[in-house]
Amino acid sequence: MKFKIDGFVLSIIAVIGIAYIFPQWGTADSLFPIDTISAIGISLIFFFYGLKLSPQKLKAGLKNWKLHLLVQASTFLIFPLIVLTFYPLMQNEEQETLWLAFFFLAALPSTVSSSVVMVSMAKGNIPAAIFNASISGIIGIVLTPIWMGLFVQNTQADFDFTEIYTKLLLQILVPVFLGLLLQRFLGVLAQKYSSQLSLFDKSIILLIIYKSFAESFEAKIFGSVSLLDLVILFIGVLALFFLVFFSTGITAKKLKFNLEDQITAQFCGTKKSLVHGTVFSKILFGKMASIGIILLPLMIYHASQILIMSIIAGKLARRKAVGEGSI
Repeated sequence: MKFKIDGFVLSIIAVIGIAYIFPQWGTADSLFPIDTISAIGISLIFFFYGLKLSPQKLKAGLKNWKLHLLVQASTFLIFPLIVLTFYPLMQNEEQETLWLAFFFLAALPSTVSSSVVMVSMAKGNIPAAIFNASISGIIGIVLTPIWMGLFVQNTQADFDFTEIYTKLLLQILVPVFLGLLLQRFLGVLAQKYSSQLSLFDKSIILLIIYKSFAESFEAKIFGSVSLLDLVILFIGVLALFFLVFFSTGITAKKLKFNLEDQITAQFCGTKKSLVHGTVFSKILFGKMASIGIILLPLMIYHASQILIMSIIAGKLARRKAVGEGSI
């Protein structure tokens, strides 16, 4: 079986390379208005997100409540609680920053498009995947900042909750609800031009990633991260993924889910959204020089989840030919 490297992952690597070679374009002294462009882009991303949400489908999806509860508990409780157990082991500021980066990853909502695509490939419960991936993004707007607010104040002296939630309200919540209000008029257009909107989303994400890493490279933040730290970070990301993946699967079996629902629970319950991650990082950690490090586990996780889920989905997609299997 052949695997293609995701083009967006390659784009992220290229953007980090550009940020390393040309960090001056992303600094505060730059004449290029990255902050303004990304702020407008963030609002548009969530406006289009609201346009693509179907209130009717969300309402219909409420019936399978056990599955939804497991997916959201996995996303917003199991992930953070696993990472939280390692907090007492942090012994210095560098370790605490890396831990905060992991906790940020753990507190994020599930991704939408790739969750649905992977569930579809694996022949899982597609309507439930659409419901959970969509509702996760809305829940994350509220829960992710609450989780992070417990610890960001310890590492960022000028962390201002009023400013943070004002930005969340104006840049994310208002555009989402505006999109929902206009969904009946413009929803068809949003679906028709979905691929173009996805390209726009990715462009804004890459711009935010560039600025985040440019500022970190300019401040020489990565000088404090050793090769051993990076190896531990990579192993930690994989361990976190598989721990949640298998624990969600075991719980799904205990609840007597059929195979389609089990697939949806594991696929949606282990995904993390790079879109929300880059957007939230700009709002929550915009004044931290180490924002590049904060995003590092998320980007490793993003690449890993695409590769691992593609392999698992491919295996499950062939199960009809050889008889029903299990994950």
